[in-house]
Amino acid sequence: MPELRTAESGSDFHFFERETPDEIAATLVRLMQDRIPKGHHLDPIRDIQDLCPMNRGSIGVRELNTVLQVALNPARPGEPAAERFGWRFQVRDKVIQMENDYKKEVFNGDIGIVEKIDPIEQELSIRFDERLVVYDYGELDEVSLAYAVTIHKSQGSEFPAVVIPVAMQHYMLLQRNLIYTGISRAKRLLVVVGQRNALGLAAGTTSLERGIPGS
Repeated sequence: MPELRTAESGSDFHFFERETPDEIAATLVRLMQDRIPKGHHLDPIRDIQDLCPMNRGSIGVRELNTVLQVALNPARPGEPAAERFGWRFQVRDKVIQMENDYKKEVFNGDIGIVEKIDPIEQELSIRFDERLVVYDYGELDEVSLAYAVTIHKSQGSEFPAVVIPVAMQHYMLLQRNLIYTGISRAKRLLVVVGQRNALGLAAGTTSLERGIPGS
């Protein structure tokens, strides 16, 4: 179990104890929208990554992506958007490639920013580092929003700042190796938001003890 300091000036690790999923989500959004960008001079979309133990639940990837999109990149009147496969894509959205596409030379786990949406041509352009990749609307099942991604999906990537929600609703995936993977993705700043007992459970449990070999 790590030493949990919450307000130490200059620290690169912070823990914000919150008990309910609603409190965890609200704190996470405030941190990513305001406190971390101002305190550490980071771009809230490009530099700060929410990493979740799992997809489902009120503080899982899908729900948090919806909430964070509204907070970090609200819709602008008159600006085009593309709604496909359960997601609404807007210019400036952070997105993640969900499968290998050898023709486009983008691969599972690559993260980019939506740069242009053309509703007439039915195309969406995403910048991955220095490359601009064009998707037909029918190909948008290959990508999803990436304000929040699973810890598993983040393997191999690093981010200036990482925010991890932990709660007992993620019980089956609260394992030491998973949390360690999330922690090791942060280059400058790590923030954990959630329940102290959930973090303690994760720190003291391996995947074999949970009966999930190889997870």
